[in-house]
Amino acid sequence: MSEEKLPRFDHGQLDLLCDQEFSASPVSQNKAVDKKQLKAKELSSPANPHKSLLPERLLIVDTETTGLDPEQDHCLEVGAILFHVSSRVVLAQQSFLVPVEVNKAEAINQIPADVTRLFQPWEMGLEYLKELIVASDVLVAHNAAFDKQWFGKPPLPEVLKPWLCTMEDISWPSERMISSRPSVRDLALAYEVPVWAAHRALTDCIYLSEVLRRCTNLDELLLEGMEPRRLMKAEVSYEERHLAKRAGFRWNDPIKGAWTRRLSDRQSERLDFPVVLVEKKQEN
Repeated sequence: MSEEKLPRFDHGQLDLLCDQEFSASPVSQNKAVDKKQLKAKELSSPANPHKSLLPERLLIVDTETTGLDPEQDHCLEVGAILFHVSSRVVLAQQSFLVPVEVNKAEAINQIPADVTRLFQPWEMGLEYLKELIVASDVLVAHNAAFDKQWFGKPPLPEVLKPWLCTMEDISWPSERMISSRPSVRDLALAYEVPVWAAHRALTDCIYLSEVLRRCTNLDELLLEGMEPRRLMKAEVSYEERHLAKRAGFRWNDPIKGAWTRRLSDRQSERLDFPVVLVEKKQEN
């Protein structure tokens, strides 16, 4: 993803919680609606500099794999949904199995290796996946850092387009009571999306598409989510470590002996504790 900074709204903040600024009186509700409609109009205005930054088509992707190491393990299933942002509509969806010899993760994904080798036109599915990638502006995944590492390793195609992570990059509205690094199912339940037991690639894509469809402030979430991130280290004492953990920072990953997380400038400004930028030599 480009390291160029995206333009900022006035005062460096997007008003994600504008509806909470008004009381429940009819007059206040009308003002809240007016403000919301005005913001939507501004985002769609040709004169608005943010419009060109807003992706129009998202490709929501998820993978099932035989293990966690892309150097030794393999992707055995891909799910994808092409989602149109302005209309909140699914344009296309697909999933297919990729033949593998062994599936060490069968207990998790319930896909026997011999089933992946049954006849089905997975090569055609792969070609369709490539066309869906071409048709998209941004790829979206939950824990994108995991899914993106399988692309570019045969047979999956290389992806040069930006990625957006629904676990790390999007600051979900606080009224949804979502943790700083939610699971797909936690996210779905927060948006009242029915959850079933299947642990398959397309299932998680459906959950995410339904969450995005129900977001009233989706444009703002996407714009903020695509802002560049840098690795930050939490400046907290041992007694305050719960603050970093609650904010989604990880201990010992990737910096030993530190709580770290990749954040945008906007996200770091919202924290109730100080952070410092990790130098690249430390990060490596």
